[in-house]
Amino acid sequence: MNLALASRLEPLAGKPPGQLLIHEIYRSVQGESTFAGLPCVFVRLAVCDARCVWCDTPHAFKEGKPMPLDAVVEQALAFATPLVEITGGEPMLQPEVLPLMAKLADAGFTVLLETSGAHDLSKVDRRVHIIMDLKCPDSGECANNRRENLTVLKPTDQIKFVIASRGDFDWSVKTIRQHGLDQRFTVLMSAVFENVQTRQLAEWLLGSGLNVRLQLQMHKYIWPPDMRGV
Repeated sequence: MNLALASRLEPLAGKPPGQLLIHEIYRSVQGESTFAGLPCVFVRLAVCDARCVWCDTPHAFKEGKPMPLDAVVEQALAFATPLVEITGGEPMLQPEVLPLMAKLADAGFTVLLETSGAHDLSKVDRRVHIIMDLKCPDSGECANNRRENLTVLKPTDQIKFVIASRGDFDWSVKTIRQHGLDQRFTVLMSAVFENVQTRQLAEWLLGSGLNVRLQLQMHKYIWPPDMRGV
């Protein structure tokens, strides 16, 4: 493990076994994916091993408190909202996230997992709806895409491309066509906020002929783009 990666994972070193390092748990409107617009409980885990150039949640890199799994489930249940998303940070860095998602599904939640796709997803409970990034070149994390996950994902899962430039868009189109992604999954494209105009991305998408869903980060239009806990 290189020193930079070790430094990124350092906040996990003091986490008690069997607990999760939680950054925040809150209720808001789901801003992305095919579940956009629905009330949703967000369970944001701390720590991320990626450093995407356009990351909008760097506050989750180090800020977190340990919580037992049952306490996380209890707090999520208290919101009386049937949809819950596990996000980060990068949730898959903490092995305890696997039983957490199973417990939430057992409790009757529709469970979403937002993940970078850089980690093995084969052990994720099959009831969970995975929303997996494929990182584009301008993110700085393209080399860490785990292509093996494409054989693990279910037809009900979703793949997301975050577009920061025309080069990112062209790379995404090539990747989608190479793997037939728009025929196998729901594929989402969104613009890096304030980097690419949504209208421009819409025009690129319409010109591509792909069966891909354009999405907005709805929460950034409802609240200030840098507002936390929404």
